Amino acid sequence: MTGKRLSFLTITAVLLAGCTLAPKYTRPEAPVPASWPSGPAYDNAQFSRGAPAAAGLKWREFFTDDRLRKVIETALRNNRDLRTAALNVERARAVYGIARAELSPTVDATGRGRKERAPSSAFGSSGGSVIIERYDVNLGINSWEIDFFGRIRSLKDAALQEYLGTEQARRSAQILIVSGVADAYLTLAADRESLKLVRSTLDTQKAAYGLIRRRFDVGLSPELDLRQAQTRVDAARVDLALYSRLTAQDENALDLLVGSKVPAELLPDNLTLVRPAREIAPGMSSEVLLLRPDILQAESLLKAANANIGAARATLFPRISLTTAFGTASGELAGLFKSGTRAWSFSPQIVAPIFDARAWAALDAIKVEREIAVAQYEKSIQAAFREVADALAVLGTVEDQLSAQLSLVEAATDTYRLSNARYMKGIDSFLGVLDAQRSLYAAQQGLIAVRLTRFANRVTLYAVMGGGSR
Repeated sequence: MTGKRLSFLTITAVLLAGCTLAPKYTRPEAPVPASWPSGPAYDNAQFSRGAPAAAGLKWREFFTDDRLRKVIETALRNNRDLRTAALNVERARAVYGIARAELSPTVDATGRGRKERAPSSAFGSSGGSVIIERYDVNLGINSWEIDFFGRIRSLKDAALQEYLGTEQARRSAQILIVSGVADAYLTLAADRESLKLVRSTLDTQKAAYGLIRRRFDVGLSPELDLRQAQTRVDAARVDLALYSRLTAQDENALDLLVGSKVPAELLPDNLTLVRPAREIAPGMSSEVLLLRPDILQAESLLKAANANIGAARATLFPRISLTTAFGTASGELAGLFKSGTRAWSFSPQIVAPIFDARAWAALDAIKVEREIAVAQYEKSIQAAFREVADALAVLGTVEDQLSAQLSLVEAATDTYRLSNARYMKGIDSFLGVLDAQRSLYAAQQGLIAVRLTRFANRVTLYAVMGGGSR
């Protein structure tokens, strides 16, 4: 009979626990335009027909350079930030398991023994004393809250959303690592190429200085030409020291991201030898932003705040708990399991709050936290839209910029050649040669920078569209 009663109570509690006082969740409207920006900066943002979406493209498929892929793989194995994010996921999963377990009763086995001496007067007789002895062995439920109003269920839902949010945070951390390693790798390649350019320029300037020095020694060139040639040599030496430092710092930054020393054979010699990443398509609608891990994380936190409102509301209603036990009791330890020693207890309890200002204040605070979560969710979408729009603006202009820069380098090369020929024939002064040298050097440096922008922009677009988490 007792077992049937317990089963009935358990089934009833489970059925009643299905309700919750949490408000119905509705996803806020995205505070951004439905389509990507348009205008002169975006007109040339062309995409290959059939190019995949970023979120559906694994990073191993996106990056085509074998050495870069090996560096990224090492970083994902070693990076401490990603390891911490993964451990946070495990912790959140455990917390969710605890919250979910609160919905089920905890069954314990207990054994107790008591022996005490009491005066006979305590039992209405005079003189002497009484020895009281009792032993119990019970199997039962202790203070199990029956979740009539969904307080525990709401806390469980909040814990689930926090767990899902930490998983999205781990995915975001992986995207940052993948894109960060790729950016550092490309920057190192560009600076190494610039360093080679500086060394080549320094050799050219030294040769020009040696020629002017010989002409000066025989009286064919004034001292002004000699000093002007020396300034170009010294300027190249300054840039040599600068780019030597930058490449060393780039290697240090890459080592930090990877978590170990990157082997020399995996480092890029220059930007020209790095294979570009695949093209991706951002789609026509900005709704794809809702698939970004950081936005999914913000929405999970919003859902958790929404569930916490249900838990706070439930504290304003009565709380019912149940304590029950079934076992055996005896005045002697040896008689615990003899016939006629069966014992049971059933002790429900209800606590109805009458006045608790703290509960109402807590509910108000949690409602405000939900509004904060809404604002943070909307801010995440706005920031993501801006990041994608910026990347598309670069994509729409970088090819024209690269074409113009290549033409500039070609024109500067011809100008330097003609200026140097006119100077050697005595038609122009050395000042024209210096101007042509400076223009050519600046144009060559600009070409490296534009090519780096072109390479890095594809990585940026892939990351801001939610790629790299797989």
